[in-house]
Amino acid sequence: MENVNFRLHEPRPGQRPKSPLPIVYGTIIKDGDLYRGYYRDVRKGYKGKQHDGHPGEITCYAESRDGHEWSFPQLNIIDAEGMHGRNAIWDGKHMCSHNFSPFLDANPKAPTEQRFKALAGVLASGGLRAFSSPDGIRWKLLQDEVVMKPVGGYSFDSQNVSFWSVAENQYVCYHRTFQTPHGKLRTVHRRTSKDFINWTQPVAMNPNLPKEHLYTSQTHPYFRAPHIYVATPTRFRPDRGSSTDILFMSTRAGSTHYDRLFTEAFIRPGRDPKRWGNRSNYVGLNVVPTAPGEMSIYHKDGYRYTLRTDGFISVRAGATAGELITKPIRFSGSKLEINYSTSAAGGLRVEIQNANGQAIRGFGLGDAKELVGDTISQQVEWKHKSDLGKLAGKIVRLRFSMLEADLYSFRFHN
Repeated sequence: MENVNFRLHEPRPGQRPKSPLPIVYGTIIKDGDLYRGYYRDVRKGYKGKQHDGHPGEITCYAESRDGHEWSFPQLNIIDAEGMHGRNAIWDGKHMCSHNFSPFLDANPKAPTEQRFKALAGVLASGGLRAFSSPDGIRWKLLQDEVVMKPVGGYSFDSQNVSFWSVAENQYVCYHRTFQTPHGKLRTVHRRTSKDFINWTQPVAMNPNLPKEHLYTSQTHPYFRAPHIYVATPTRFRPDRGSSTDILFMSTRAGSTHYDRLFTEAFIRPGRDPKRWGNRSNYVGLNVVPTAPGEMSIYHKDGYRYTLRTDGFISVRAGATAGELITKPIRFSGSKLEINYSTSAAGGLRVEIQNANGQAIRGFGLGDAKELVGDTISQQVEWKHKSDLGKLAGKIVRLRFSMLEADLYSFRFHN
């Protein structure tokens, strides 16, 4: 990299919905044209003790057609009423409404009656239990016994997330533990399973910096690149009035560590004094597409924060020309597509090099068409040709020459 740098892009809140989705250990699932929302609530009239998994906790369900305004179907499945009526789907049995965290199962072998799955439970309930559902609304336990036992104090004291990894061909879970190289801090361990019942022993991901507690990891496959897992954890600082903010991390399929390229906040508390209170900043599980070129993150404050598609991080060049040369890569496909943005005076060109760093004839910078504009999906061309089929399977490098430009992503495809 020369005269370019990585840039973390801050999500921006839009107009507040009239009927926002509550985010209390919340989950958002895009199921075709329907957005499904899940969150924790408390039964109306409950006056008992408040603790993790207390008898008043219930799991509730919401729906949206546009990802912005939410409705709360009166399901009458559970004899309980929450803030939005009778939309509860689990009554808190086994203390599982504290952190009920579902997902749409991408396992091609999953039976239709198990189209959705979930993990839930706390330390006091003995660990995590496994659930399934045919429709995301009517849930049952896969077995009465826990499928994951605690590994020390404060285990599972958070939203513990799981999913079927298309890249790993197995189920993956990222869950709360309290052991780090920096001492007792809220942190994240990883486990895997072939059947969602029998899980491996936990492996430490060790994402924490000193004094840094990480609450909900919210680790999940990115919808455009399922081999990349993005994470939007809550950073908790008990030494600063229990203030919180949101971080951005990533990891790859099979990896046992997070990439912490950026250690600063992804979403700051902001100017609202209420956002500086104890545990005031959480976001729901899953970054989801909500419009062409747009993806959304749902915040506890009711706002929907948006980014351009792939817009977590970019490589940016300023008014001085710069360039990025990739590591050696081997690709399949015949087209190169990029997500980029330039100023009116800026531009971007792409050169394809061989493994020794020499420009391949016909694909040098002098052959490349200059790209100017702002496009989520732009096909790269060289002197009116774009077919890379003859280079597929060979080891190459990509050289991006940039001026006043951001490069968000690139991919090869047919």
